Amino acid sequence: MRPPLPPFTTETASQKVRAAEDGWNSRDPARVALAYTEDSIWRNRSEFFKGRTAIEAFLTRKWTREHEYRLIKELWAHTDNRIAVRFAYEFRNDAGDWFRAYGNENWEFDRSGLMRRRIASINDLPIRDDERLFHWPQGRRPDDHPGLSKLGL
Repeated sequence: MRPPLPPFTTETASQKVRAAEDGWNSRDPARVALAYTEDSIWRNRSEFFKGRTAIEAFLTRKWTREHEYRLIKELWAHTDNRIAVRFAYEFRNDAGDWFRAYGNENWEFDRSGLMRRRIASINDLPIRDDERLFHWPQGRRPDDHPGLSKLGL
């Protein structure tokens, strides 16, 4: 069981979104992969894969390339067992160039609250160091740090 469980209310969908954000900001692939069903189906940009092992491998590759990763997710909409989010994250590459990635995700959950489908569309925008907006220490975003809407993103 991975509460909150469907059917989602606005409150429980928001809790699920924040829990996902916190997990991803841990940058711990094994921990993050536990939020998904054993046979979870993913589309991430142009990659398609299935299962926790593939999810963990993907996240390991991702966070090897994306340094100083910081993510904010925001609830967009929800139904009984589905949640739509928008997100942005900032990172720098090996060359020291900064990017802000913008995206949308569609999530579908099983009855135990595990995500069985994740469809993500993401675009990267190069930014200068002085354009960065996500300045908290690596890890969980502090509760008093503004979200996407308050940042005008």
